[in-house]
Amino acid sequence: MNKQPLLIVVLCFILGIFFQDKFIFEQNSIILILLFSVIIFGLFFLKSRILFKIRNFLLMIFFFALGITFHFYNNSTTQKFDLKTNETIIFKVSKKLNSNEKYKKYEVVAEADKNTFNAIINVEKAQKELDFNHYYKAKAYVVQPKSPEHDFQFDYSKYLQRKNIFYQCYINGEISSAARSDLNFTEKIKQKRLETLQKINSSEMSFRSREFLKGIILADRTEIDAETVQDFNRSGLVHFLAISGTHIVVIFGMFYFLMMRFSSVRLKKYAIIISLLFIWIFAVFIGFGNSVVRSCIMISVYFIYVLLQRKPDLLHSMALSAVIILMIDSQQLFDVGFQLSFLAVLGIYWLNQPILKYLPRQDNFFKKLIYNTISISVAAQLATLPLVLYYFHQFSLISIIANFIIVPFSELIIIFSFLMTALIGFNLDFEIINRYYDFIINILLKVIHWFADFDAVFFENIPLNLAEVFLLFGIVYFLKFMLNKLNFRNVSNVILMITLFFVIRISFNLFENQKDEFLVHHYKKEIVISMKRGNEVVFWINSSNDKNKIQQYIVNPYVSSRRIKKLEIKKFPTSVKMVKFDGKIYQLK
Repeated sequence: MNKQPLLIVVLCFILGIFFQDKFIFEQNSIILILLFSVIIFGLFFLKSRILFKIRNFLLMIFFFALGITFHFYNNSTTQKFDLKTNETIIFKVSKKLNSNEKYKKYEVVAEADKNTFNAIINVEKAQKELDFNHYYKAKAYVVQPKSPEHDFQFDYSKYLQRKNIFYQCYINGEISSAARSDLNFTEKIKQKRLETLQKINSSEMSFRSREFLKGIILADRTEIDAETVQDFNRSGLVHFLAISGTHIVVIFGMFYFLMMRFSSVRLKKYAIIISLLFIWIFAVFIGFGNSVVRSCIMISVYFIYVLLQRKPDLLHSMALSAVIILMIDSQQLFDVGFQLSFLAVLGIYWLNQPILKYLPRQDNFFKKLIYNTISISVAAQLATLPLVLYYFHQFSLISIIANFIIVPFSELIIIFSFLMTALIGFNLDFEIINRYYDFIINILLKVIHWFADFDAVFFENIPLNLAEVFLLFGIVYFLKFMLNKLNFRNVSNVILMITLFFVIRISFNLFENQKDEFLVHHYKKEIVISMKRGNEVVFWINSSNDKNKIQQYIVNPYVSSRRIKKLEIKKFPTSVKMVKFDGKIYQLK
């Protein structure tokens, strides 16, 4: 507590959020918790030897109670109305989302029957692109997202509820529009960003280069093709495509370098301030995405320490950034990107220097750049691996090599992409530069596709539960001490954690493999049957039209959840109305 007080109280604040999310205290209980918090806060001003001894404990309880309270008020707004299935709605666009094969998707603020609510709008791809300059009116099929049938499936309805969205609307008919005259500052910025995206679409680059440029700088991956996304996922380079801390650090460094290049050392403080201002302008322009805001806050807090002439502390910066974000919106804690970004920073703090010791000596600028990039990448990957396996159940060994080769050049790619976006945004569209950029990105995408094609080292449907996740984090924790000093105690601690992990893993495998299970699944209008015996399962489907989607949303999650070793997929006639399994007859509905 004495070494990292801020980090510990923030962890207590986070535990309070988890506690409220699990047990859901009501208004009266929250009022009591608030009164209790005020009493604890008042005790800090009393002079008492006993209170002085337990002040750290009281501080932890105070922040735990604050976490409960903040999450209650962040989660108290509901927008459930008695809406008809077919409604005429008026809406304005808040955000464009990723498209699918059939629909363009938008996050909107809608109105129907004098009720205002947030919703996801699905518009046929043939329709004209929606923007922020108009109000829209259309007949919509309105549904409330339902919780999944089974525990192993992703709960999309809960994901939307955390964003205060309770409805999905499908528009297949005509959409009428009316120009808006009430755009606020944020909406004007969003519209300007949309116009820049449209300019990129009109440039002479290939489709994949345009979509890469939009994703890496403007955080727009809404139209990127499925093959490219799959390549980045399978090669372990998806962090390169998404706007992350790396991008913000590079952009900050670019502005800082330019400021210092044309000014004296005495103006270093002003260069830092102006560079911070630029990254916040950039964050506003690309729509205040969650990952961007997180990165900007962390960098700003870190350099505020520098400006105040205090020794920068990465953990203090990270903890302060986390508590600021969570006080504004405690639902961010349940965002996978939030968890992975902060774990990556923790991993860099914990493992970067120990890993760097085992790399060749960095005796010039180029070697420092290459080897520091590699050590940071490996440290971040090791720290985030347990959660990556828990959420996505896949991993490729080739990702380690891919990061070694691609990441050292990421800074140059980001800078080049940023300059390309600036030129296009100011209507300075040079054909030779476009061709050069297109050539480089096409080579990059081909290399990434080459890495993604190593199927032999790509593992999917990896089962992992929370107990195993914490044991993997234990291995990462003790790994630092082993890398710092190779002795019997440090090595034995790592071996002990690895042994414990495999003992627990084998125990869960044996427990799960003793069960037999029959389930009926539904995907759209398709019926899917699963028959599990031990560690083997047979899936029966009555159509092959949506086989890939059924594999993605039903088969793969089930296989990883139930720790299946052998899988078969077969087809059954649509005329089948009932199935017999283990002497029981099951009706197919």
